Amino acid sequence: MSLIFNQEQRLLADTAREFLAARSPVAAQRRLRDERAPLGFDPALWGEMVELGWSAIPFPEDFGGLDFGCQSLGPLFEQIGRNLSASPLLSSVVLAGSLLQLAGSAAQQQRWLPALIAGDKRLALAIDEAGRHDPLAIELRAERDADGWRLSGAKLFVVDGLAADGYLVLARTAGQRGEAHGLSLLLVEAGAPGLSVAPAALIDSRNCARLQFDGVLVGADALVGEAHGALPALETALDRGRVCLAAELLGAAETLFATTLDYLKTRVQFDAPIGSFQALQHRAARLYVELALARSAVMAGLAALDDASMDAGERARLASLAKWKAGIAADRVSNEAVQMHGGIGVTDELDVGLYLKRIRVAQACFGDTDYHCQRYGALV
Repeated sequence: MSLIFNQEQRLLADTAREFLAARSPVAAQRRLRDERAPLGFDPALWGEMVELGWSAIPFPEDFGGLDFGCQSLGPLFEQIGRNLSASPLLSSVVLAGSLLQLAGSAAQQQRWLPALIAGDKRLALAIDEAGRHDPLAIELRAERDADGWRLSGAKLFVVDGLAADGYLVLARTAGQRGEAHGLSLLLVEAGAPGLSVAPAALIDSRNCARLQFDGVLVGADALVGEAHGALPALETALDRGRVCLAAELLGAAETLFATTLDYLKTRVQFDAPIGSFQALQHRAARLYVELALARSAVMAGLAALDDASMDAGERARLASLAKWKAGIAADRVSNEAVQMHGGIGVTDELDVGLYLKRIRVAQACFGDTDYHCQRYGALV
């Protein structure tokens, strides 16, 4: 297992760094927030990302992909975190695209994967129904109908749900809430009769939706994978997304840490830079160690995604470790950044607050630190 990027991945990182610094700096995210952009991202920017081949990276060449592997997404998400860049890369490519690749029928793959790669269509994954992530706590029902399946229930916090052309919906087709058996994935197109989509406000101003299904009817061919057995493919796709989020958290935290160190070196109090005070040096040193540990965990998680020799349990364990450690490090860095900047740290004019808000949301997305600490322990 390699804990460093190879030459190809370093080139991807360099390209992403230059591109995002020029086209999507933090100021661009601030502008999207202030303008209340309905999609939460810039469609033109997403189009340029597609042209660079980012949406094609994890997919086979048969569908128009580059077949670079999921690990090659890591350098991109790290740079996305550094610039707070918003795009549907996570929701449409990493999550929905992975699920179609893992469990979709040949017809579903042929219809959707080339369109996702080309940026012509976007899909979103609809899982959670409560305030905390839990793929087993599903009550939305999908009942068999003479013409297919009929869905009734609600989904919360659907990432990029306002910009989706369709949804991969986790529904209960058998069993009760909390049971692993009886979960199925169904592909529901936007605009289906009985489906209502409403915005769900998040503190990072990103695109998120609440979905309401009132007897939504889909055909039998909408089933993705086996009925009642969606969990293995779902967890694999989620782990890819979790590790990518961990890379984003790492990039955001390292940038915020560097910004804070610069402030400690330049802010003068009592006729000396405040960074010369031992108490602040100790706190900064602790953050440095946390970030080093997080980077090792994230690199291990990324490497595991493409390691065919690794069993599913070990891969899941490393994915949770990455999300857990990156979440802890980013949380501590963002808290200390506010404290070390003093009063200005809580002002909107300073970018520290934008990083803190994105870190809070990304840390909670698809399992917070408590969730992944418990999952890691259960998998050891």
